Amino acid sequence: MNILKDSFGRSFPYIRLSISDVCNFKCGYCLPNGYQVDKNDSRKFLHLDEIKRLAKCFSELGVNKIRITGGEPTVRKDFFDIIKVLKFESGIQNVSITTNGYKLDKKAEQLVNSGLTGINISIDSLDKEIFKNITGHDRLPEILNGIENLQNIGFENIKINAVLLNGINSSIKDFNTWAKYIETNKVDFRYIELMRTGDNLDYFNKYHVSSKIFKEYLKENKWIYQTFGKDAGPSLNYINPKFKGKFGVIAPYSKDFCKSCNRLRITSRGDLRLCLFGNTGINLRHLLQKDDQLIELKDLIMKQMQFKKESHYLELGNTGSTINLSKTGG
Repeated sequence: MNILKDSFGRSFPYIRLSISDVCNFKCGYCLPNGYQVDKNDSRKFLHLDEIKRLAKCFSELGVNKIRITGGEPTVRKDFFDIIKVLKFESGIQNVSITTNGYKLDKKAEQLVNSGLTGINISIDSLDKEIFKNITGHDRLPEILNGIENLQNIGFENIKINAVLLNGINSSIKDFNTWAKYIETNKVDFRYIELMRTGDNLDYFNKYHVSSKIFKEYLKENKWIYQTFGKDAGPSLNYINPKFKGKFGVIAPYSKDFCKSCNRLRITSRGDLRLCLFGNTGINLRHLLQKDDQLIELKDLIMKQMQFKKESHYLELGNTGSTINLSKTGG
């Protein structure tokens, strides 16, 4: 079997697949004005048959995990069909999603029954007013109820992500609130450093803060760094025997962050992106129309691996062609 590897010795068993640019939230760091139709790209989003062929191709290239992203992936009417196709018809073992949690309280059981193996939920604060100010919605209670519903039916692979924003959710009080939550809830909570994109420079300059402040909090409160295998990805994870949940940090501006890169990205319109902040993407869609194009598709993807760069160079101010994080599945 051919395995996806780049010229720096990194392997890529993980694909982040965007199925929609549309999002129904208005998060300040991503889509502060809500979703806007891209008038320069009239292509429709990948349809189910194309997604199935794409996943089968990647499974034959050693990929065992696909994370469905957006935009907000659950806005697609065929969302649950996509999960089923990936999990049961494409050879992919691990199918997870990243979601804002919209209507999670009503969708929890259907998500589990469709074959989902993991879920990442964006919750930037447990304070209702702060949550509303960041996202433009006051749906925090239903999202938390959705997590509880998942737990009640035995679903355990739950992660919560929050973008760390200076002066908004970065205080000791905020950290303690999350600690209290994961003390009794078996979830992984991770802070992600705010990343600069093509359209958020002012927001970035105002709210970016290093994750070192949270790492210092973890150290002072005797959280223990947990090591994983080489393909575990860039998240730094911490455990404490007194807590059911775990803490984590994703620090894209840290030294050697890209050294553990293990993922490639597919945009909602079928472009292969070697990096979230890359300057180019190659369209695969013309090779997703028939089942007998599989060999040609695999060959094209394998040839692209030589162009993957060693780093995203975010620390140098590079944002590539990423206008906002809804475009490439964050």
